[in-house]
Amino acid sequence: MRILGIDPGFGILGWAVIEHTLSVVACGSIETSSTKRIDDRLVEIHVALGEIIKTYTPDCAAIERLFFSKNTTTALDVSRAIGVILLTVRLAGLDYFEYTPLQVKQALTGYGRASKKQVEMMMMKILGVKTAPSCDDVSDALSIAACHSFSLKSAAAQGRAKR
Repeated sequence: MRILGIDPGFGILGWAVIEHTLSVVACGSIETSSTKRIDDRLVEIHVALGEIIKTYTPDCAAIERLFFSKNTTTALDVSRAIGVILLTVRLAGLDYFEYTPLQVKQALTGYGRASKKQVEMMMMKILGVKTAPSCDDVSDALSIAACHSFSLKSAAAQGRAKR
């Protein structure tokens, strides 16, 4: 099973495709120019994400659920990007799962208040990544995908325990 991890954004969107066995297939970012109109940037995200799905054929997507408390302008634009991401994923026939940053931190480090660096170090160890991605958004996408893999394994274990 392949999992597409997505760290939503409209300036930089991090993405990663991993195998359920915790090996990295591919990862990268979709970057849009701040000089372009938001609607043009959203079209770029849709097209690029569609190509990633077509190329790497994931079975599902795991997306970070974002929480904003201060900058409502940024929240609105990221929310628009999330809408495009969800539409693109569903048009491709994929189910998606959302995880909060707290859930990702707990899954990877066992501690919900872990630092970004601690999460990145555990993600690298778990996925066998030798060097940290140069972009935090890519690192986050890898972590989100790994979190979903753990969630699937936990659900499978619980299913076996109920029998």
